Amino acid sequence: MTTSAFLYDGVRTPFGRYGGGLAAIRPDDLGAHVLRALADRNDFDPAGIDEVIFGAANQAGEDNRNVARMATLLAEWPTSVPGSTVNRLCGSSLDAAMLGSRLIETGDATKVVVGGVESMSRAPWVLPKPGKGFPAGNETLHSTTLGWRLVNPAMPAQWTVSLGESTEILARRYGIERDAQDEFAFRSHQLAAKAWDNGFYDDHVVTVPGTKLLRDESLRPDTSVEILAGLKPSFRSDGTVTAGNSSPLNDGASALLLGDETVADSLGRAPLARIAGRGAAGVDPDVFGIGPVAAARIALQRAEIGWSDLGVVELNEAFAAQALACQSDWPDLDPAIVNVNGGAIAIGHPLGASGGRLLIQLAREMRRSGSRWGLAALCIGVGQGLAVVLEAAQ
Repeated sequence: MTTSAFLYDGVRTPFGRYGGGLAAIRPDDLGAHVLRALADRNDFDPAGIDEVIFGAANQAGEDNRNVARMATLLAEWPTSVPGSTVNRLCGSSLDAAMLGSRLIETGDATKVVVGGVESMSRAPWVLPKPGKGFPAGNETLHSTTLGWRLVNPAMPAQWTVSLGESTEILARRYGIERDAQDEFAFRSHQLAAKAWDNGFYDDHVVTVPGTKLLRDESLRPDTSVEILAGLKPSFRSDGTVTAGNSSPLNDGASALLLGDETVADSLGRAPLARIAGRGAAGVDPDVFGIGPVAAARIALQRAEIGWSDLGVVELNEAFAAQALACQSDWPDLDPAIVNVNGGAIAIGHPLGASGGRLLIQLAREMRRSGSRWGLAALCIGVGQGLAVVLEAAQ
């Protein structure tokens, strides 16, 4: 016998820029903060949580040795609360939510906290051990902030291109010109700034003690298409992908409360939404950006709805060209319902935390707009995509 899994609430930190307002905060401390904030605002006893599942893409530094477990301990939750950390790169916290919802649906859990954390500022350099003792030559430090490192020589070279180069491939394949990418990026900043000004984020973005960051730090409300058009290509001299039409490097954390229908009684309120469909898909690594295309179709099919049923879509904006490529492969999707409160180009993309941000943002917008159905989807490096369909709670 199966039951339904519901999303009851979620919080996130403001997303700090690389080396910015959250750079002094360890990722395990960021994770602990959102756990405490989630428990405090929902007035639940952490001892009743059956599982904590966090996503983290790096796990090479202070986020090592199961950051979910470390965060629960630092949050001073009971040691009886178990925790596990998953890594599906950019999709890690959405993957955590998918896993948590399955625990509830199968009856293995009643109440699960999911989310994720990333400090791209504090991601360490790594030094591989030499093949033999006393090497005579120089050794190389590798940054773990983003992308490929320590590549297996057996991996085809075409699959190990940078994320930006992969996006250039998509831009040419789909005929997405520079001006369309800059217009998309400008829209992201304008919508995010408007949403902040209108108070959309105030009820679920929690400031981090010891910092002064109140809003997402990468947001540029004063940018313009003309300013964006003046930026140089970042990956090809004749390319179209720039720092302005790409998501930045960021720090942040998110945490969400999932539960079955009985949790509503203990909280004294109805859930925000039911998790109605999930989808995962793989694509060639050199075109990773179109991963959400098949994943979304799978999730919609499993939710037994179509594109016309959707009222809100949250599509992670790793790059403007990548997001536009996905939308072109979803011809039945109305672009006007995508990222109506801004996306990752403006808000930021701390890899392990972004899926949680998408899901709570989706549920909040569904409630605000009165939409019954919504979709959250994101692309993942090395060629994958994830998607989740939400149905508004009745």
